[in-house]
Amino acid sequence: MAWSRMMKWVTGGCEAFLGIPIIGGSLVFSTTWGILLVMFILHLITLLLANRGNRSIAGSVLGMVTSFVGVIPILGMLMHIITAIILIIDAATPER
Repeated sequence: MAWSRMMKWVTGGCEAFLGIPIIGGSLVFSTTWGILLVMFILHLITLLLANRGNRSIAGSVLGMVTSFVGVIPILGMLMHIITAIILIIDAATPER
């Protein structure tokens, strides 16, 4: 499995976890939004790997945006869920 595809599974799973209403929000608040910085870095790494492997970078770019928007409670939760769906679908899509 390509590194970019594996990282999309990882970041998609993390985004899905952060999208869980009470649990994800509690993690974001308990780390004083530090987890959003970690996710931004993971999305940046995934973007670089995907770009190098000629794979889609849309999910990683959206994830980086979500890391900034994640500080807004309801909007952040929705963005985490949307980003998770896009990353997981992209990771499950076979290479051409």
